[in-house]
Amino acid sequence: MKTVEDLERIRKQAKVMTKLREGGETTKVVVGMGTCGIAAGARETLSAIMDELARRNIQDVIVTQTGCIGLCEQEPIITVERPGEGKVSYGKVSGERARKIVASHVINGQVVGEWVIPAS
Repeated sequence: MKTVEDLERIRKQAKVMTKLREGGETTKVVVGMGTCGIAAGARETLSAIMDELARRNIQDVIVTQTGCIGLCEQEPIITVERPGEGKVSYGKVSGERARKIVASHVINGQVVGEWVIPAS
């Protein structure tokens, strides 16, 4: 932590984690952060998601991490879970794609079909 902005970002993240513990329905974004995901660029993807949510002042979305889910060729993988809807997993999510997924799916409820990993 080097700046006041860093402190503010940490405070906002702490608020989000508090909401997670309180329960209730909210949108959740899960980023695959296994070694395969990290090697494929998942840190950039996670950072882009957090930055885009902060830029849009969206505070009711939970962003969390998971390990490898066995689809290493699709990494970085993110899953979006919106209340009352099924989980949608996206593959090969770069930072740019992550920002577009936040804008389209997380905020507006429009799935970006071309990047969805088909259910097997």
